[in-house]
Amino acid sequence: MKTELRSSSPLRELAEQLATGATTPIDVAEAALARIADLEPEVHAWAHLDADAVRSAADRIQDSGPDGALWGLPVGVKDLIDVAGMPTRCGSELRGADSATTDAGCVARARALGALPFGKTVTTEFGYFKPGPTRNPRALGHTPGGSSSGSAAAVAAGMVPLAFGTQTAGSLTRPASFCGVAGFVTAHGEFPTAGITGLSPSLDTVGLLARTVPDLHFAWTALRDGTRAPALEPSAPHRLRLWSGFELGEVSREMTAALRTTADSAASAGIGCRELDSAATIVALAEHHHTVMAHEAARERAAEAAQTDRISTPLAELFTAGAATTETDYRAALAEIRETRQLLLSALGEDEAILGPAALGAAPHGHDATGTPIMSRPWQAMGLPVVTIPGSRDSAGLPLGLQLIGRPGAEQRLFQTAAWLESVL
Repeated sequence: MKTELRSSSPLRELAEQLATGATTPIDVAEAALARIADLEPEVHAWAHLDADAVRSAADRIQDSGPDGALWGLPVGVKDLIDVAGMPTRCGSELRGADSATTDAGCVARARALGALPFGKTVTTEFGYFKPGPTRNPRALGHTPGGSSSGSAAAVAAGMVPLAFGTQTAGSLTRPASFCGVAGFVTAHGEFPTAGITGLSPSLDTVGLLARTVPDLHFAWTALRDGTRAPALEPSAPHRLRLWSGFELGEVSREMTAALRTTADSAASAGIGCRELDSAATIVALAEHHHTVMAHEAARERAAEAAQTDRISTPLAELFTAGAATTETDYRAALAEIRETRQLLLSALGEDEAILGPAALGAAPHGHDATGTPIMSRPWQAMGLPVVTIPGSRDSAGLPLGLQLIGRPGAEQRLFQTAAWLESVL
């Protein structure tokens, strides 16, 4: 079942305006800098931003002429990801101000397509739980989520139209939900993680944050194929699996209502909806995820683990748990994840996706924590692609995101379904 609607993409429209000369990279950069100057004192999305360097880079891009699917587009980069000429501080005092000498793979790809890496966005400490200074632009008294805090906030505040994030547990899906933007977590291994300071090679993935699902699709297509995607055609799926998330935590009443309302709309459009009946499996996946992450984090970040007086208590506890995990338990967790992944994908129809809450509820009040990643752990453990769909809000007006989980290799269909659901929301 397909709609006739073509879903608009402000990012694609901006790219077309740049390509046709309706605007210029310098004008776009200046507009973004002005927006940042206005809102950054309250939002605190940026860990590093040099306005003069941005202007010089925009000049160079403009002089080169329209070249590349992302030509002239500003892109925020999470401060775990290397950008040549900018420091990578990882939200930690353990990292100094020395600049990276090369771009991470995803940044190099974006730069080759003409994008303008604008600056480094705030991350939690090494992508774990200790918050940075970022506030939620939708409600400044609330957390933006983590660990891709600054990237989600910068997009939500309209500072940049696109930002890179990463996810090891729920580091992109949760902030997208809390800040009311669209997020895409790539299937594990789709984009290289070279040049990214991660915690767990088996789990670390690159992701994107943008205003809408079609924006995400435009950026993903450019980064994957080097081309400007045609307008995304939203297309309803034949079937949806509905996942309540109740087995993992206390999902808010309003988040549950948002899922149910969306499911009712889908059913009214003739889409088959059935419950995902695998509570015990989902719980086990979440536990295996933590086992793998802790064990690999203790190994990958051994230098940081040795400096317990200079890292946060939650990060130190993660390293301690990882060091105490036996190799046998670690290997068993990986094997269980692989087996469950095969079973789930074999049971999931070709034109079917899983729809569930992207977080337990709206962004919690306060800035001492970034919320729990529990709702993403099972899907991240299996390395599946996930789109966070914005559009719902709670009674206080705070965003509520839903996540759509699909199969690797079927991302185009996942985006079409997500865009259709976004139009419903």
